[in-house]
Amino acid sequence: MNQYLAITSRGLENLLAEELKQLGAESVQVVHAGVRFKAEQAIAYRCCLWTRIASRIILVLSEFNVRDDMDLYLGAAAINWPNYFGSDTRIIVDFNGTNREIRNSQYGAMKVKDAIVDRFTKADLRRPSIDRERPELRIHMRLSGEKGVLGLDMAGSGLHQRGYRSESGKAPLRETHAAALVMKSGWTPEKPLLDPMCGSGTLLIEAALIAADIAPGIKRKRWGFEAIKDFDREGWLEIHAEAKVKARRGPSKVTTKFFGREMDRRVLSIARDNAGRAGVKDLIDFEYGDATQLTCPEGFSEGVILCNPPYGERLGTTPELISLYSELGNRLKLAFAGSTASIYSSSNELLSCLRMRADKQFKLRNGALDCVLKTYLITAGGVKHVEGEAEGRIEEAEVAPDFANRLKKNITKLGKWAKKEGLECYRLYDADLPNYNAAIDKYKDYLIIQEYAAPKSVPEETARRRLMDIMRATIQVTGVENNKVILKVRERQKGKSQYQKLSSAERHMVVNEYGVDLKVNLYDYLDTGLFLDHKVTRRQLGKMAAGKDFLNLFAYTGSATCHAACGGAKSTTTVDMSNTYLRWAQENMELNGQVGRQHQFVQADCLQWLQEADGEFDLIFIDPPTFSNSKRMKQSFDVQRDHIMLLENLKRMLRPNGEIVFSNNKRHFKMDFEKLEELGLQAKNISDKTLPMDFSRNKQIHNCWIITHKEG
Repeated sequence: MNQYLAITSRGLENLLAEELKQLGAESVQVVHAGVRFKAEQAIAYRCCLWTRIASRIILVLSEFNVRDDMDLYLGAAAINWPNYFGSDTRIIVDFNGTNREIRNSQYGAMKVKDAIVDRFTKADLRRPSIDRERPELRIHMRLSGEKGVLGLDMAGSGLHQRGYRSESGKAPLRETHAAALVMKSGWTPEKPLLDPMCGSGTLLIEAALIAADIAPGIKRKRWGFEAIKDFDREGWLEIHAEAKVKARRGPSKVTTKFFGREMDRRVLSIARDNAGRAGVKDLIDFEYGDATQLTCPEGFSEGVILCNPPYGERLGTTPELISLYSELGNRLKLAFAGSTASIYSSSNELLSCLRMRADKQFKLRNGALDCVLKTYLITAGGVKHVEGEAEGRIEEAEVAPDFANRLKKNITKLGKWAKKEGLECYRLYDADLPNYNAAIDKYKDYLIIQEYAAPKSVPEETARRRLMDIMRATIQVTGVENNKVILKVRERQKGKSQYQKLSSAERHMVVNEYGVDLKVNLYDYLDTGLFLDHKVTRRQLGKMAAGKDFLNLFAYTGSATCHAACGGAKSTTTVDMSNTYLRWAQENMELNGQVGRQHQFVQADCLQWLQEADGEFDLIFIDPPTFSNSKRMKQSFDVQRDHIMLLENLKRMLRPNGEIVFSNNKRHFKMDFEKLEELGLQAKNISDKTLPMDFSRNKQIHNCWIITHKEG
């Protein structure tokens, strides 16, 4: 009787232990991410063929302490390798784990390989060849701290490779993982099973294989144990032949109904092909269908709904996922009373959108993600049909009612104001309530939700849940389409660039602000290309610019230049360090018909340009960053420290009756009036007059000054 180690995902150890006991394994012991057991050779073959959960089964040859690479080499060299395979066997060494001395798995694999080869050469035998592409036998080394386990991989490759799946949808589940979810879902072969987002069909296929009593390894062509010297071919062929008979007869005995729904027709076709290769195509009813419009199929009564919805790891997907989970929960409660739903996700926040109370939950890992399978008993109680709905829907309880009520009030108040002002973009909410720390901006019929980084005193889980509530309530209150809600996570700036790129996509729209058309990008940057708190300042510049030579420094996308040009400026000069933003500024000007040589665009470090430029201007707008240490700038910049230096340079360029509109977003900024007077300049604070209504709560959002030559 040999010692074996069956490897699985964390969280599946107990489930695997039960499976191995049923297959005849003895002395079964759960270990970290695996199960130890003893078995006769025939039982080991049976376990390899029939396990649905183990990812590998290792014949353990030796266990030894590994403090350093010498221990590793000597432990591996102590095994009489020629007893297990011959010189003509193609091998590969898999090494898993590290410790303080062996920090690289490739190095560990090399030391084991050296020990194996040396054992052959010292016995005057030809060394076996190393074949990374098509090895006949895999040597498996598992290192945990100073404990090493060394053995032979009985399968030769991952046991999840059933042989039926040639293509998959996005983020496919491993077959072993899918089988475990089926087993933990509460489904039994007598119950119908529905996957409303079946993807490439893995969950349903694994369930159908169980119902039809088909061995999961029946399609495999090669096994690692066939290359081991004591391979019992006759015993193996008998075990395999028995499984083949079951696979042939099993499907015809199945009366259970399986239903798969998928809205990607290409992936649905892949699912059908996969089921065909697995031998269960006739057992599964695959149809095109949207989970948010899910209906109960004919023949499905008090069955099990099992699915693995998308989790949403990328920025921008969460609003759509909130809608998906919310509507899925509605459909389940509406059409599947008396059934059981098991939903697998890495996001407890998204699962909460189902608005159902879980009766059971099963935690496990899917790769690097901590996930949970939650099981819900669906009852008819609490289902309320809304009048006038042909198919019916459930009236949802209001999410985050205090936030929702504030948002409703803001929408009523600010919507009327924006319409009167002629604004297509404005702020609806700006952390009005301390527990809901986000900003919500409206751009035509789109909404951008920008999360502010939560204080360290707020647990990460609490912050995530509150953000989820903000998104759910916003969608619920506004009725905006979920694909027009964009989530951005904005951290308070700590000396970093204020314009961070998020993706390489280019998705733009044009909005109108006080009669001026401006291009914005809602998706690809943390900022959209338009600072909404400066809208009144820009309108004021338009009124001041008629017949004047206008200079815009730190110009960003040139929105202030557009207002000045549309207000009748004689000429404009727009300066920014970024070519991307300068091109954007030119496009904004072109949108408004402002083209010609009188409009100049200069790509330069504004601080350097100011020291060297010799032009004169009647109106200058400067809105510098609070702080910058960009690699492209020759020096760091701090607006509090350096604003007098800026104004000293600007004075040289300002005509006698000219005006400087100086703005910045530093909270508690203090103008140095004494040094300003020494320069012969005077300043008037117009912050209150330039603060728009949608930012009236946040008096510190920006400060703004008009600076002129001192009278007299």
